[in-house]
Amino acid sequence: MPAQGGRQGQRLYIYHAPHGAEVRGALVYVHPFAEEMNKSRRMAALQSRALAQAGYAVLQVDLLGCGDSSGDFGDATWADWVADVVQAAHWLQQRHPAQALWLWGLRAGCLLAAEAARQISSPCNLLFWQPAPAGKVLLQQFLRLNAASDMLDGKAKGAMDALRAQLAAGEPVEIAGYRLSPALASGLERATLAPPPLASAACPRRAVWLELSARDGATASPAVSAAAESWRQAGCEVTAELATGPAFWQTSEIEEAPALIDATLAALAETVDA
Repeated sequence: MPAQGGRQGQRLYIYHAPHGAEVRGALVYVHPFAEEMNKSRRMAALQSRALAQAGYAVLQVDLLGCGDSSGDFGDATWADWVADVVQAAHWLQQRHPAQALWLWGLRAGCLLAAEAARQISSPCNLLFWQPAPAGKVLLQQFLRLNAASDMLDGKAKGAMDALRAQLAAGEPVEIAGYRLSPALASGLERATLAPPPLASAACPRRAVWLELSARDGATASPAVSAAAESWRQAGCEVTAELATGPAFWQTSEIEEAPALIDATLAALAETVDA
């Protein structure tokens, strides 16, 4: 799909058509940041197929500089990625205008989905997998990858400060094989899961927040619980649940979390049938 609005190149779309005569909804999948995208591809594909089997239309998109879309990772800005999500949502809405639109994000993809929702004129719902309440935390984790070799001799803080100084000077940094631009870093750092204003028409009607834990009986993180409550206060109907499974977006081997797939299908069914 050619990028619109004067932006560069093509974007890869993978469309999963809904099975059966009844279409239950339409979802755009927004992938996570950097290598987390590659680690998550199998889970995203498994969930997309399961959703299509259950009657949902699903669109997976590779953002600018990611996967099989045009450009290099270092070409991307946060605004480019938000625009890619908005364009993908419009593409799916044109094919299923009568269906409820969902933006489904994983990790940093949740931040992109929340920001894109503010730019889509029609109401949409949100599905968050392992939501990060603030992009600042994700950026810090990413920068630490480059400083890992300095941790043993106590130089990690100096390495982190050097990376931030380089970005502040308008220069990209190379981390784990990815060239991170200052524009992308600053956009990620500013991003939060703060809801739209209470009176805003852009406030999603429903949001499903799903976290994973390897431990049975674990509870949601305080930061995510507080963020979810702020969405409730803004007038959004929020379903928050915890499923058991591995942190597949960061494991050394490609992992699956079947309980998360089941929890997603159940949560969406509840909102559709309500």
